[in-house]
Amino acid sequence: MRVLLWSQYFWPENFRINELAAALQAGGMQVTVLTGKPNYPQGDVFPGYRSVGIRRERYAGAQVVRVPLVPRGAGSPLRLAINYLSFIISGYALAPLALRRHECDVVFVYAPSPVLQALPAIFLARLKRAPLVLWVQDLWPESLLATGFIRNRWALGMVEAVVRHIYRHADSILIQSEAFREPVTRLAGDPGKVRYFPNTAEAVLDPSAGVGDSGLVSELKAGFSVVFAGNIGAAQAVETILAAAERLAPHPDIRFFILGSGSREAWLRREIKCRRVGNVLLPGRLPPEGMPAVFASAAALLVTLGDSPALRLTIPSKLQAYLAAGRPVVGSLNGEGARIIQEARAGFTCPAEDGDGLAAAVLALYGLAPEERCRLGENGRRYFSEHFDPERRVQELMEHFRDMAARAGKYG
Repeated sequence: MRVLLWSQYFWPENFRINELAAALQAGGMQVTVLTGKPNYPQGDVFPGYRSVGIRRERYAGAQVVRVPLVPRGAGSPLRLAINYLSFIISGYALAPLALRRHECDVVFVYAPSPVLQALPAIFLARLKRAPLVLWVQDLWPESLLATGFIRNRWALGMVEAVVRHIYRHADSILIQSEAFREPVTRLAGDPGKVRYFPNTAEAVLDPSAGVGDSGLVSELKAGFSVVFAGNIGAAQAVETILAAAERLAPHPDIRFFILGSGSREAWLRREIKCRRVGNVLLPGRLPPEGMPAVFASAAALLVTLGDSPALRLTIPSKLQAYLAAGRPVVGSLNGEGARIIQEARAGFTCPAEDGDGLAAAVLALYGLAPEERCRLGENGRRYFSEHFDPERRVQELMEHFRDMAARAGKYG
């Protein structure tokens, strides 16, 4: 079966879709990926690539076709808008040319922000007479309001109209959180085509992976290390971590390690220096293959989100990886993410943007006996296996593709 996977972001950028593409290919699907030139999160096109031109390469057996885009730069709203728009324009103007000899049975759109990237995918799916399956990772326009990217209600209304158009022209809509069902269905107009399909963890985060050894790993093991990994942006409310760290200064054994990069990284570094917060460290970004050792060496894994209606409905994609790693989880967030941590009995939660609450949650975990913390980690790993098992999810997705293609007369 031939699957055209459409995503603005793809390897060597670090996104969940990379491992899913490899798993689909390994499962017998013929996967072709239509994507842009890699530039996330630093904002510059990766070494070995150019912004212009069409490039073809291979990843885990799948063919990758890259179209031009304008890199996101330092992440200013204007530059981000140009980056999003450039991929949409390339999708309309160049993707049909790049894929002119390519036939597909289903078009699968991986849709974190911006969901607007699905517009040219709809056009291409109609050209290829293939059904379009849309996997919604972020709610638009709600996420724009949550991050402060757009606040004007007229602009938000225009974005909502475009999202409604996208949802109504998709043949199937997959949602990463059950809490997305109502807002997505409201715009899609057809509850029958909305289906729950959560994220899972990458194969590289298999908790059985070797721990290895490094300076960072040794540092993590030296005390009670609370590890945050991933994007450092507005949605993550990293100021909450700083507030909690300041309150935990009398406990020198407790340290926060923030791994990753993003739009608020520079602000965070300045604040740490200005406020002389010595128990927050920023080691930078690590390659995916380095994360199992980091997670296995952490005393706790931390997830934070801001307090907004959209973020309450979201399951942060890092949460599945945390559960799979088998370490206790501390969450400063509301809604679905907090519910999963509590339901899994994998750790402690507090309200979003509550520095005092986060400090108290970390102290509660710190006060447990090692065997009790180990039990929380095992609870999380068991919950991951029951709800987010990657092999089961891949099989479910492939069966859905076959069903959609058969309905369209493209397969079977």
